[in-house]
Amino acid sequence: MSEIHKKTFKIEGCEISCLTAGNPDDRVIILLHGMKFRAATWQNLGTLQQLADAGFYAVAVDMPGFGDSPACSATNDTIIEKLIRATGHDRVVLAGPSMGGRTALEFTISHQAQVAALVLVGAVGVEENRQYLGSINVPVLIVWGSDDQISPLSNCMLLADSIADSRKIIIDGAPHPCYLDNPDRWHTELIKFLSPLTY
Repeated sequence: MSEIHKKTFKIEGCEISCLTAGNPDDRVIILLHGMKFRAATWQNLGTLQQLADAGFYAVAVDMPGFGDSPACSATNDTIIEKLIRATGHDRVVLAGPSMGGRTALEFTISHQAQVAALVLVGAVGVEENRQYLGSINVPVLIVWGSDDQISPLSNCMLLADSIADSRKIIIDGAPHPCYLDNPDRWHTELIKFLSPLTY
């Protein structure tokens, strides 16, 4: 059983609160969150523990203005870029649902050298970034609920059709936060995707 630690990173005058699990020397995955959620969601769901048990260093982030991170003026890109550096690794996996998916997607488009792989769960902002999707050349796991009323299934299909190295998982009957609706399936697919990666 891996302990979960709370850490605060000072980035560009911002205090960024994170929950971490696993060995910092292992492969890093940074978990973002949706609009109504926070880093603790990943702890409560068991995702931090699952990742640590699978040999990853999991870092769940409260973005500025959410959870325990006060609002600040730094951009999301700056926060993530500096947070990656703070882990001591050159490349990480980025994962994000909904709003966090958009943040992860847009960071990957502009900072591919720092992203080893990308996990998008019911991401929003897909259509707005469609012209850049074909430039993504890292492995991408795309997870969607078949009954997503916030980010339609067409966004899932657009991602899968546009990104060469992508794997699409549709969870039948699941709503927008499909990972919360079916955590067992979510964890199984996530670990299956991540395990073979070397970075």
